[in-house]
Amino acid sequence: MLKEDRRILVAAVAPLYRTDAVGYTDQDWFLNTVAALETELSPRQSLELLMSIENKMGRERTVRWGPRVIDLDMLLYGNLVINTPHLQIPHPRLKERAFAVVPLADLYPDMLLPGGRTASDLAAQLSKAQRIERYK
Repeated sequence: MLKEDRRILVAAVAPLYRTDAVGYTDQDWFLNTVAALETELSPRQSLELLMSIENKMGRERTVRWGPRVIDLDMLLYGNLVINTPHLQIPHPRLKERAFAVVPLADLYPDMLLPGGRTASDLAAQLSKAQRIERYK
């Protein structure tokens, strides 16, 4: 659905990873990946588009971190730092989540993440503490 919007170019997509649920853990495993996008949309417009796609796919927000059909998060937006009630960039829990950092490291292993560590270094650390496996 991202590719359908002419204002977005999907530049790269990492492999899929199977991961345990985080937060609300009494649910099945998840599939996760990271996509690199190029866009003329502002961060707020990008967030609105992501939420629109979630809604079209049937996302229901009933239980925080509960089962869901789709969950689209904006991890980074260039080098911008945004801290508003509705949008925080970099994603505030990025550095804690193997399901985001491991696929990000597939695309950009040398990317410096908030805190000064490379994506590959942080991915190696997080994947030791959190179950994550490449999906076929």
